[in-house]
Amino acid sequence: MTFDLALAGKALLGALAVLLISLLSQSRYFVIAGLVPLFPTFALLAHYIVGSERGTLALRYTALFGLGSLLPYAVYLLAVYALAERLSLPLTLLSATACWAVAAGLLLWGWQYWLH
Repeated sequence: MTFDLALAGKALLGALAVLLISLLSQSRYFVIAGLVPLFPTFALLAHYIVGSERGTLALRYTALFGLGSLLPYAVYLLAVYALAERLSLPLTLLSATACWAVAAGLLLWGWQYWLH
């Protein structure tokens, strides 16, 4: 088994993000914990790979789809907001995730027809 430095770096970035979220959630700036996961770490990686392997047109389509992917995330956040005082925390998060999955499925279905 070989050591994969790139994989270790990604794991370290993930661990640092979790640590930062944990520290922020315990501070008076707890709302900033919701911004940390939106740092485009994985988008940067995806855009670099797509742009270098597939070219600028594919990169543009990937960026456009990324904009569309904000819609399922917005659905998730709206569901959390709406359900947080009505359901337990686990049920709120499970329900919001189910809403995200439906919205993401609709996005993928719609993408087939919008650009093809």
